[in-house]
Amino acid sequence: MVTPLRIVYFGTPAFAGPPLVALLDAGHVIAGVVTQPDRPRGRGQRVSAPPVKVIASARGIPVVQPQRLADPALLESIGAWRPDLAVVAAYGRLLPQALLDLPRLGFINVHASLLPRWRGAAPVHRALLAGDTMTGVSIMRVVLALDAGPVLAGDRVPIGPNETSEELEARLASVGAGLLVRTVADLVSGRAHATPQDESAVTYAARLTRADSSIEWSQPAPATHNQIRGLHPWPLATTWLGTRRVIIHRSLVESVDNVSPAPGEILVAHDDALVVAAGVGSVRVLALQLDGRRLTDARSFINGAHVHAGDRFTAVPAGH
Repeated sequence: MVTPLRIVYFGTPAFAGPPLVALLDAGHVIAGVVTQPDRPRGRGQRVSAPPVKVIASARGIPVVQPQRLADPALLESIGAWRPDLAVVAAYGRLLPQALLDLPRLGFINVHASLLPRWRGAAPVHRALLAGDTMTGVSIMRVVLALDAGPVLAGDRVPIGPNETSEELEARLASVGAGLLVRTVADLVSGRAHATPQDESAVTYAARLTRADSSIEWSQPAPATHNQIRGLHPWPLATTWLGTRRVIIHRSLVESVDNVSPAPGEILVAHDDALVVAAGVGSVRVLALQLDGRRLTDARSFINGAHVHAGDRFTAVPAGH
């Protein structure tokens, strides 16, 4: 049986939920949770609690939501929890050295990539955007530099050809939960071994912005498909049909070998088939919506938006 540890948990989004629950189920004591402040979320921009706060509150775990990590009151609060270890999972901020020095076993991080590939804020999305076929989860020591600490453990996870970032992130959270529990057990027993990262193999996963959304149909069909699935559920891939902005949620690669003289041209708009020319090959669009309207399938979009073969999706609205 693993000796229970007193752990402070730093995490914010849904990805951080399964590892937290796994630590609790393994018998460890979560002395407190540190998460981002409540913020407006979703289309209605209603203020809501981060997913990790919801879990912690339901379990009766103390929660703090600091605006500043260097606040002496925060350091005093965490010190009062007497943590053996601190665990970070997608918390969303760099941690100061004064914080890293508090737990006797230090800080470890659950990161959704096979480090040193995709250090940074959006490793799942960037892996899909790049067309990676393999990713994974790494458990690393936390140091002052971004995701640069030595790696304690890692699990490889294949990426499905049509998997969205939302779907892949959920799978990685589950894998990370199991890997975290095993790594903590190795830390307790003294079996854990940290391997420095290969700095020559580092890639960075920059934070996504709405500027990533616009589809350039001149790129090959696989790249367009990867953009659509990599940006789901946020910020989502967008295009224009005349002066109407269209948000594309799901797609498939239809073909990969035909060079199009008119990328973005709708080749097929019949029944449930909406096929669009890319620079090379074509993309079948499965789910999409006019901006401000409800998400729909291809058949409903074709009928509702009066779409025909020969119409064209563009990166900017008509007339610009």
